[in-house]
Amino acid sequence: MKVERVTSIVIDDDIDLRDVFVELLEMHNIDVLGTGNNGLEAFELYQKCQPNIVFLDEFMPEFDGFYGLEKIRKYDPHAKIVLVTAATEKELKFDKNNITAVIEKPIDIDQVVSLVDKMMLGKVL
Repeated sequence: MKVERVTSIVIDDDIDLRDVFVELLEMHNIDVLGTGNNGLEAFELYQKCQPNIVFLDEFMPEFDGFYGLEKIRKYDPHAKIVLVTAATEKELKFDKNNITAVIEKPIDIDQVVSLVDKMMLGKVL
């Protein structure tokens, strides 16, 4: 049985962090189909690329992660969206029912890979 490659998009306005995260994902066989700087770009990239997983920062200028989340959810209610944030659990502005999972910054790539594996096996909905 051939294992399908996992595809993703990474949305974060911190370019250095985003670039390192993309490199780490690709080193762990998670294809990054595109990157963006805000919630509007998240939505546009989701429509264009149709990734398995969206890694989305919460706080970004112009169009924040909440904007991207709402747009993606309306377009695809079953999208797998992982919030990547430096905020504590109490500071999150998201309705936790709208996100698939939360990853805290600084990013632990082993945690990310484990989460991706579980998501692709349907163990995280």
